[in-house]
Amino acid sequence: MVRVLFVCLGNICRSPMAEAVFRHKVSEANLNHQIEIDSAGTGHWHVGKGPHEGTRTILNENNISYEGIVARQVVEDDLTSYDYIIAMDAENLGHLHRMAGRTNTGEIARLLDFLPKAKMEDVPDPYFTGNFEEVYSLVDGACEELLSYICKQKQL
Repeated sequence: MVRVLFVCLGNICRSPMAEAVFRHKVSEANLNHQIEIDSAGTGHWHVGKGPHEGTRTILNENNISYEGIVARQVVEDDLTSYDYIIAMDAENLGHLHRMAGRTNTGEIARLLDFLPKAKMEDVPDPYFTGNFEEVYSLVDGACEELLSYICKQKQL
């Protein structure tokens, strides 16, 4: 089983959106039994809450389920139990690297590393910008490329 974890700051906007979009793509590729997906936040503020209203709205508009997604905080065990730990931005990427220290972890990367045509490196936080459409577009494209990358690496 390949395990993928998406990480942002509060785990209510970007990472649950990526989790839902990636689950949808994995399901469409009939890989549900080979890839497990989750999301978490580096902060604790929203633990136990569902996705932000803006995330729910854009996912609904695109017929993507977010059922069962509840915010949680990244824990140290995540770094060794997931094969791919995908941060939404440099701040969260740095936090993950600091948490990992010298531990042998899964591959830690930024989501937009998989979307070189993006004109930015970080997925903007719509909690502050309000631009859930832009974030969805970036997440959707990058998740498509990430799935292709994982399929090639793991020969799925």
